[in-house]
Amino acid sequence: MKNITNINCHSCKNRNLKPTILWILTFAGTTRRVTTAKRAFVSMLFVLLSTFVFSQEKLSLTDCYSLVNKNYPIAKQSDLLATKNDYDLAVLKTAKLPQLDFTTQATYQSAVTQIPIKLPNLTVEPPNKDQYKATVSFNQLLFDGGIINAREKVINADLKTSQQQVAVNLYRLKQQINQLYFSILLKQKNKALLMAKQEMLASKLKEVNAGVKYGMLLPSSSDIIQAELLKINQRFTELNANRNSLIETLSSLIGKSISNDVVLESPLEITTNSNQISRPELQLFQLQKNKLTASENVLKKQNNPKLIAFATGGYGNPGLNMLDNSFEPFYLVGVKLNWSIFDWNASKKQQKSLKINQDIVDNEQEIFELSTKIKLDAQQQEINKLNKLLQSDENIINLHQSILKTTESQLKNGVITTSEYITQLTNLFESKNKLATHKIKLLLAKANYNTIKGN
Repeated sequence: MKNITNINCHSCKNRNLKPTILWILTFAGTTRRVTTAKRAFVSMLFVLLSTFVFSQEKLSLTDCYSLVNKNYPIAKQSDLLATKNDYDLAVLKTAKLPQLDFTTQATYQSAVTQIPIKLPNLTVEPPNKDQYKATVSFNQLLFDGGIINAREKVINADLKTSQQQVAVNLYRLKQQINQLYFSILLKQKNKALLMAKQEMLASKLKEVNAGVKYGMLLPSSSDIIQAELLKINQRFTELNANRNSLIETLSSLIGKSISNDVVLESPLEITTNSNQISRPELQLFQLQKNKLTASENVLKKQNNPKLIAFATGGYGNPGLNMLDNSFEPFYLVGVKLNWSIFDWNASKKQQKSLKINQDIVDNEQEIFELSTKIKLDAQQQEINKLNKLLQSDENIINLHQSILKTTESQLKNGVITTSEYITQLTNLFESKNKLATHKIKLLLAKANYNTIKGN
């Protein structure tokens, strides 16, 4: 039976399963001497073990987008803003409710009203200089000129604007997610290629050992391959460390624990056909304009007439009869109209200020659209460049494969050294790494293009 103790477990989710795998493989190697039932038992174990080992955690780019929108700390602000808005509206609506005030006062005055003449048979006592009064006043707004409803629209517009700003801040994290996601995906591809190279060298080592055994190759040939395998193990260590660091950063960003053995799914072909920009910033600009329009409407209504009904009841000395120096109850009821007829053009000046703010928002939107177009053009140039590189990558790989095939034949016949073979093998895998890198960079460029565009 072949020696299976050198089985490579870089692809295993749990390296502690290696002894179990070896046991099953060893047991399977003796199936020629066991019954059919035992063969079936071994096959079933293989299926169960394979399902356990390879059922790894998977994560997609869209999953990351959804998780960051849900778990990133700033996402909580949307609900907080909604709660604050409810309180602000509740406070505003209290202006429509009856207002009740209680007032007490005690005064002493230096002079009081007196009748300057004396009438026969009539004595009029002047009011006391010390006076006391306690009143309860009731006010009910009957007509506000539409000012409360106008202010309510401003509060709601402010909520929508603030929540959209939260959405904009979350959206800006997408490019950071893109960079992390595709960097991890590239490490994943690099590791797979490195494992393929390791397997080829391990296979070639067996051939070289056979050549050394029969005197066809020098003993140093085996040492050269073993040294290269050690370098590959070092590269595995570097790749795993870098990948784990990127995973940890991505995990913190999306607010979800990610296993170091996670498998990132390659996105489906990302298209960049549409040129229409649909970024959340555009909606934010529109909401800012709506808020300014609502504020302008408040200015137009704040000088409208207001009708208020009132009633005042009290107890004091004197009461309403200033000539009666005794404590007595009293009351007043009525309606009053408040109308600010002239405000020195303050409202018009405030409206002009709001108009300037609207012009500023328009200018910011124009700058944003221009900046976005420049970024899209740059990403399109990157996409075009990478497409051209991919075309040449395939040709380069085909040439290196042809060269390596010739080199393998020469190594078997002792025409070249093992070092020369490893050089050609390394060239082949470097070209494959470049192909993988360019493919991942192309996906990243397309993802960034769509993110900048707003898809």
